[in-house]
Amino acid sequence: MGDDGRPLVFFGGKGGVGKTTLAAATALALAEEGRRTLVVSTDPAHSLGDALLMRLGDAPRRVAPNLWAAEPDADAAVRRRVKQVTDDAYAALPREIMPAVQRHLGHAAAGPGMAESALNDLLIDTMDRVPGEWDRLVVDSAPTGHLLKMLHMPALMTPWLQGLARQREKAVDADRFAAGVVGGSAEPEPDPLLGTLNARRRRLERAARRLREDAAVHLVLLPRRMVLAETERAADELAGAGFHLGPVVLNQVPERPDAAVVEAVRRRFGACGIRRCALSEQEPTGVDRLRGIALERL
Repeated sequence: MGDDGRPLVFFGGKGGVGKTTLAAATALALAEEGRRTLVVSTDPAHSLGDALLMRLGDAPRRVAPNLWAAEPDADAAVRRRVKQVTDDAYAALPREIMPAVQRHLGHAAAGPGMAESALNDLLIDTMDRVPGEWDRLVVDSAPTGHLLKMLHMPALMTPWLQGLARQREKAVDADRFAAGVVGGSAEPEPDPLLGTLNARRRRLERAARRLREDAAVHLVLLPRRMVLAETERAADELAGAGFHLGPVVLNQVPERPDAAVVEAVRRRFGACGIRRCALSEQEPTGVDRLRGIALERL
């Protein structure tokens, strides 16, 4: 795909278009250029290990020189997040209401979107280690809708945390005023909950900024009209939100593709670049076959 210097590289697109294969192949190419590269899957239905023909887990595993790969465990990420919130609540809330808080957290952990949110947290943690521990982070994203939610989530959650922090600041100010009126100490004391909210807000603001400044999103599509239509909608939304679109990949192109679709792809995405990958009779799995994937300019 070429390296434009951005440390964060995302692959997105409709399900079944070959995102995982291209993410793995790109990560391998970056590693072989001498860059310490981590490729991670944020799709709860992981297939990165299948592409690399090796078992992957929560922790990055070295799969080739300069290349590490991971398939984060969404359930484990949810459990860690619930424990973190519980610990924060114990530090900030009265003991008598903790049973109710724990019941609420138990229901929330089983709710829709919790796994995605936890994986998003994990992705932000990993982004903070690039550059540094790794030179490049390649993300094999879930299908289009999930990718859009994942990229938007830091910006969407920031105002919510700002609101919570403001509410907490008002409560702390009220407590200090009451203490002053009744003659107690009105000296400001550190508030652990407010500290946690502000730390999370700063972290999300940093992640939202980095996704727009340091990331390139490569959309993968097949030469089919329906896939092109979904890709165009995703590209419009990403560009409108300020994300950088790298070259798209027209994947699995047969010897005689629909010429009208190819021309439509050329017209729509020519400005950001197009790479073409021919349909192969062999399934491109394993390091050797991934290395053999050829991307041509269209």
